[in-house]
Formats: sequence, C-alpha cells, structure tokens
Amino acid sequence: MNFSFDNSYARLPERFFARVEPLHMPAPQLVRLNEPLAAGLGLDVDWLRSEDGVQVLAGNSVPANAASLAMAYAGHQFGNWVPRLGDGRAILLGEIIDHGGTRRDIQWKGAGRTPFSRGGDGRAVLGPCLREYLISEAMWALGIPSTRALAVLTTGDQVRREGPKPGAVFVRVAASHVRIGTFEYFANHGDLHGVKTLADYVIERHYPQAREAANPYRALLRAVIERVAALIAQWQCVGFIHGVMNTDNMSIAGETIDYGPCAFMDAYDPATVFSSIDTTGRYAYVNQPRIAQWNLSRLALALLPLLDAEEAKAIEFAQQALSDFVQQFESAYRRGMLAKIGIEDARESDLVLAQELLALMTAQHADMTLTFRYLAQAARDPIASAALRALFTIPLPLDAWLDRWRGRLAQTGIEQALALMRRHDPAFIPRNHRVEAAIEAAEQRADFGAFGELLQVLAKPFEDQPRYGAYAQPPLPHEIVPATFCGT
Repeated sequence: MNFSFDNSYARLPERFFARVEPLHMPAPQLVRLNEPLAAGLGLDVDWLRSEDGVQVLAGNSVPANAASLAMAYAGHQFGNWVPRLGDGRAILLGEIIDHGGTRRDIQWKGAGRTPFSRGGDGRAVLGPCLREYLISEAMWALGIPSTRALAVLTTGDQVRREGPKPGAVFVRVAASHVRIGTFEYFANHGDLHGVKTLADYVIERHYPQAREAANPYRALLRAVIERVAALIAQWQCVGFIHGVMNTDNMSIAGETIDYGPCAFMDAYDPATVFSSIDTTGRYAYVNQPRIAQWNLSRLALALLPLLDAEEAKAIEFAQQALSDFVQQFESAYRRGMLAKIGIEDARESDLVLAQELLALMTAQHADMTLTFRYLAQAARDPIASAALRALFTIPLPLDAWLDRWRGRLAQTGIEQALALMRRHDPAFIPRNHRVEAAIEAAEQRADFGAFGELLQVLAKPFEDQPRYGAYAQPPLPHEIVPATFCGT
C-alpha cells in the first residue's frame, strides 16, 4: 500500500534524529482501528485490517517510503534538567497530508529500542496503550486539541514491568511530535544553528503566518504562548489533569500529547493529583497554568538569541510575551467557565458567580462534571434540581447560589443559556474507574468489550445517551482509583 508519505522532518539535518528500525513483534493482533481517522488520512481501512496492514501497524513491515526515525530532544522533568531524552520507545513511521490539507505524523509507540532508550526496553504494555487510546479520543470528542489514536495492537508476547504484562503497540497521529524539549536540546548544546533550523521548520509547518512578521521568531513565541494558554484553559474547564507536564511532554503545536498518568477529576478539588510519581503535587490541577507558563519560559530561553541581537532587548521581549500568557489563559478560562454556567456576554460580577460555585463544589466535594451537567436541569425548574442538590452534602448554600444564578440568566434568556451549556458541559468523561476496569478486563481476560463500549460512549460526550447513563456516574467509594502510573 502507498501511504503517500511526505517526510519533512526526515529532511532536516541528521543530528535531529536517529534512523532506526522497529522491533519485530512475534504475533501481532489488531485490537482497535480508528476507521474514521484512517479514512480522514486517506488510508484504506480494509487494507489496514488485512494481514499486510496489521504487519505495518505493528512495525513488522516498514513501507519503502517511510521515515522510520526516533526524534532527538531533551527536557525538564519535574523541574530537573535532563540533557538527552529523545524517543526512547517511539518511532516515526512517516508524515501524511490528510483530507483537510494538514500534515500529520504517524508514529509507532512501543516499537522497540532506539539510541535514546537510556537502558529501557523500548516496549509498551497493553494497559497504558488502551488508556492513551481512550483519553486521547475522548479529548478530541470534547473539542480539545490532542494527538489521536489510529490503532492499538497486541504483540503476542509479554513485557516485564512490575510483572509480566501483555505487550502492545500504539499507533499515534499528531500535528507533529516537536516539543518544547526539542528546542531545549539544541539550545543547551550551544547549537544556535539547530535552534534556528528547528524554528524555521516549526514556522513553516505550524505557524506560517509568523513568516510575515518583522521578526518571525518573536511571532512564533507569541503564537505558541497563545495556543498553549487556550489549551490549558480547556483542560481546566473539564477537570483534566495531565500528570507529567515536563517540557518534553509539551507539544509545540499546542496539542495535548503523551498521556501517561493522566486522569479526569471526579470530586472537584483544585489540589487533585493522580500521578503516582508526583509526590510533591507539582503537576496538580491547580498548578497546570503556572507550570505551562514555566515550560514556555524554557522555550523563550531557547529562542532568546533569535528574538533580538541585543540580549537585554531579547529578554525584555520574552518577559513581556510570557506575562501575556496570564491574561490569555485567564481570558480563555473565564470564557469557558462562564459558558459552563450559561453566560456568554459576561459582566465583571459573573466571574464572582462562577467562583462562588467552584468554592461550594470544593468545600462539599461535589462531582465536577455532573454539577455543571445538572445545572441545565435546574435552570428552568427549581423542582428539577434534585439531582444537582444530591451532589452536595449541605445543599442550602447551593440553593442560595441557584437563586442568584437564575436571576442572572433571566436577564439574557434561559433558552440561550441552556444551548450554551449543552455545548460546554459534557455528560461523559473517561472516568478513571471505568478506564481502569476496561484495562483490567483486557489485560487479565483478553476481554475488550468494556473498552469498546466505553470508547463508544466517549465519542458523544455531550449527548445524554440514557442507555449508558451508568458511565456518567462518579465512582462509589470502593471504586475510586486514587493514583495512575506511567507506562514506562
């Protein structure tokens, strides 16, 4: 099959990557193929499901026009500098221009060792691959920029982690896999020509409008900051916690990437942490905007020599651009949160109204997703607010808030508010206990029924789907999954 690859990254200098061949998998089997995504990429779905197609998806057969490379990058991991990371278990298959005219990377994850594996086996196990498939597709359905899942396959062998686990390969699609850490890699090796080459590449691929600016690199920094600010605001509005916001896990294209120990909040608590390795809460929900700005400061530092010939002027510009992140994030977050309570033409007092609700949710451990979803039911009829009130242990403060809120909506129109809320308040998120149950069934019994059903539900997060109402419910006390783990 002709994948019609056009591998622009492979045309960059050799120090940007290492050419590698994926590991041969003994008996690959297709678990799930994302047929709509495949069709959008111009791929033949029937061929991908064939034996020949499965061999390519597993990495056993490499098309002649593929890239087959591991990208070089560095990064700050939990604030600590690591000068050489790179794709330790991922290999770029190639780049395709999709039906919308957008260039997309196709990447194998878990395809074996590369020069960047740092002693690891370069493999992936089934559970984390299923988690990334579920959550990345859920994010896309929620309208949040994200890498996407093309396929997941079992490999027919076992991979050792804390014990033997079924091996897997995850096939991922992204706008690109360039990260903030990619810029850091060249900057911290004193390779200014590499930084400039990478910046020119990113401008051409992701931010072509920057070419028209007097200083394209200044325009690039501002564009990335603006896009990341909007992305983090979207995370905050649905209660998504990434878990490992290292600079090597932040896409320069403004997509959510690298779904490791990530999860969605159930009970609203700004201090929520899911990652088992985040012992200090560095990447807690409440810290995500601050960490994003810090990561962007690493990008600004890498670009500094390109921003101005005079270092003082370059620093001044970078500081101003980074300070703009706060306003951009807060503006996007404010719009998103007010939309969740049905307010579009905001007044200054409306943000206070939203903050009061969040304070009530925090104090009473109310479920984030259902609180906002049930608000729509409570807008028209106070009697219909029983389900919402049941989320609060002491509902009287909520009742007082609802009276003020209904009064505010009456000024702009209830129907308009309800339509806005239905577009911004999902009924379904990938609840952590549901994700873990699907993974357990797949890993222990080779039963992918729960995985498939959950994926089906998450594809329509804003629809009620009464048949699958149980998927909208938070976990019972014994179902709570307090920690998630990195796939490595």
